Amino acid sequence: MTARPSSCALDTIVRAKRSLGQNFLVDPNIQRRIVAALELGPEDEVLEIGPGTGALTRHLAAQAERVVAIEKDDDLAAALQSEFENATGVTIVHGDALETDLRALVHDPDRVKIVGNIPYNITSPLLFRLLESGLRAERIVVMVQREVADRILAAPGEKAYGALSVGMRTVADVKRLFHVGRGAFRPVPDVDSTVILITPHRPPRLSPEEQADLRTLTRSAFGWRRKQLQKILRSAGEYRVDPQDLEAVAEETGITLDRRPETLSPDEFIALSRALRKRGYPRVVDAGTGPEWDT
Repeated sequence: MTARPSSCALDTIVRAKRSLGQNFLVDPNIQRRIVAALELGPEDEVLEIGPGTGALTRHLAAQAERVVAIEKDDDLAAALQSEFENATGVTIVHGDALETDLRALVHDPDRVKIVGNIPYNITSPLLFRLLESGLRAERIVVMVQREVADRILAAPGEKAYGALSVGMRTVADVKRLFHVGRGAFRPVPDVDSTVILITPHRPPRLSPEEQADLRTLTRSAFGWRRKQLQKILRSAGEYRVDPQDLEAVAEETGITLDRRPETLSPDEFIALSRALRKRGYPRVVDAGTGPEWDT
């Protein structure tokens, strides 16, 4: 367990940068609740995304064996490196979590725990970066915009249910922990936040290729969410499914293709994607991650 360094009170001297979506968590009770949700032991390793002023980092340093915190902001990274330079077991990395090899930063990618206050403007791509980077974290505790949490946790048939709901819950279990009001931040944001617990599936339910297939399917389906599945699969450029293949897919999966996308469960999307793959669909696969999950 590392010794807790003294705070340099960064949160009182640093001006948030709107371009980076910065809103610093200043409520110490919320800070402690977030760290407690990680269920840390003295031998644990933690990867912190966007430490900002170090509010969570100081709590983590007192409880975990090793903390790796990656910060994009030049000024904050320099200040944090100065504050923690003599703290055993704390490493501050100056970099962009969307571009850095996160797996290479930690000692054990299969046991690491991840925490972060995720900037609202990069929430979706960053969440999938954490889940598809080769890390198999034991627990991921992140604070996101409340609307995003509602979309992730929405049930089939609900207005908020969409590609993000399916994408997240086919690779991990997700649980809402607690809400955080906007008054817990400086500067005060225009939205409320929610802390969620993400537990990646072990072993993974989907291969990387299946994840790419599912991403293509959900993007096509929810891009035409008011259409019937048979219409979408016949018309979408990535599919253009032949009528006989549509009939075979429906028979194999038991999914009636006159349903709309928002009525399918995550498990049904997996079954549909696998049945289509057997028949050579999608014709075009987008293996990237990012905004398409926001559909």
